[in-house]
Amino acid sequence: MTAEFAGKTALVTGASRGIGAATAITLAKNGVSRVVLHYNGYKQGAEETQAAVQAAGAKSEIIGGDLSTPGGIRDFIGELKATAPSVDILINNAGHLVSREKLVEMSVDTYDRVMDLNVKSAWFISQAVVPHMIEQKSGIIINLSSIAARNGGGPGATMYAASKAAIACITKGMAKELAPHGIRVNAVSPGTVDNYFHEKYSTRQMLDGMLAATPAGRLGTNEEIADTILFLCSEASRYILGQTIEINGGMYMV
Repeated sequence: MTAEFAGKTALVTGASRGIGAATAITLAKNGVSRVVLHYNGYKQGAEETQAAVQAAGAKSEIIGGDLSTPGGIRDFIGELKATAPSVDILINNAGHLVSREKLVEMSVDTYDRVMDLNVKSAWFISQAVVPHMIEQKSGIIINLSSIAARNGGGPGATMYAASKAAIACITKGMAKELAPHGIRVNAVSPGTVDNYFHEKYSTRQMLDGMLAATPAGRLGTNEEIADTILFLCSEASRYILGQTIEINGGMYMV
């Protein structure tokens, strides 16, 4: 895939660790010329990702920003336009559960942070990069959904699940709107991945339950999600539009 990605600029949000970091590195290893990395609180991780991207032969810049607030989204987009006004591949990976809060516990602030981070940021960052894609009549947008969008999420994760269901829906609408301009939009929906997200938000008992429900008999890896994203960015997937690809070791079967 090296030749088809030559000269392309990719933006990966939430790239300081996990799926975002793995995706940024995978894109660089497969010939993307420039990878812009977004991070929020973990700058060291973003710098480590940047070093790996550069070692793979791509140029790289880091942009910080809190995408869980409207002001943070605006500030990030402003810096993005100054740093990389022409993005060819967008990976809307930034997202988080924020905190486990059940219906009777959830504050308006938590609700807003979950929806802003997981939905609003993806929509408006896409809005910011799409004019260039329309002008050049090509572009790729990959959104990150979750298996939680299919099953409602675990305890205290209902709004996170709802936000990821919104991403799956937005993916279809964006794909219909942008396909005539040569822009392909798809999403990936990871199952339970062995990474920092579940280290922070899932107990060992919860993970054991997820593992028992996974026919593959193991949790997924960041790299496995990144490989599917790479495929969706490539010409090999040129007739796939508006789809949410489930990657979960058989835990959820359509």
